[in-house]
Amino acid sequence: MYTVLICDDEDKIRNLIAKYIKFEGNQAIEASNGMEAIEMVHDNSVDIILMDIMMPELDGFSTVREIRKFSNTPVVMLSARGEEYDRIHGFEVGVDDYVIKPFSPKELMMRIDAIMKRVGNTSDLQHKTYTKDSFMIDFSARKVSIDGDDVNMSPKEYDLLFYLAENKGIAISREQILSKVWGYDFFGDDRTLDTHIKLLRRHLGDYSGLIVTLRGTGYRFDD
Repeated sequence: MYTVLICDDEDKIRNLIAKYIKFEGNQAIEASNGMEAIEMVHDNSVDIILMDIMMPELDGFSTVREIRKFSNTPVVMLSARGEEYDRIHGFEVGVDDYVIKPFSPKELMMRIDAIMKRVGNTSDLQHKTYTKDSFMIDFSARKVSIDGDDVNMSPKEYDLLFYLAENKGIAISREQILSKVWGYDFFGDDRTLDTHIKLLRRHLGDYSGLIVTLRGTGYRFDD
């Protein structure tokens, strides 16, 4: 059972989503604005957050940015807009996935289930690390560091890096990456992967070359 925080300033949307979440056997708690959402994540054990973008006072992007200062709880953004800028900005602040309004409750629950399965799978990893010079990945601790300093990334960026690094030296197709990192029921397109690779390389700085682009195929993690 998941505890899902629904943050949206529209009562009807929150009630509809909460009804379906409870019907699926999960728990739903609600916030009508960003400030309430931040407090609820502070005060409650939340497994996943559904966050609207357009809200008064504190929008969804700003809310996620504040939450990321103390929590890595997965976030699905509920967006009435589908522009590429919104997606890129959301991934930069730590959003895991997008659902464009109007959406079906079934699609929303499939995305929630896919994310929670991936989060749960990380607990099964044995303590394993990868190091190259001053760059280190600690898989079980979900930590990445360069020169001893932690690299702060979104949960999806960690998932992507870990998957590539765990398959070091292997050419992985775009379809395989999308299936393994985003789930077989992923509804997006290749631009989502491209955006995350770009952001991931930016975080890695001098070590961005570890991720090799294979034109027409996909990517490979190489040292």
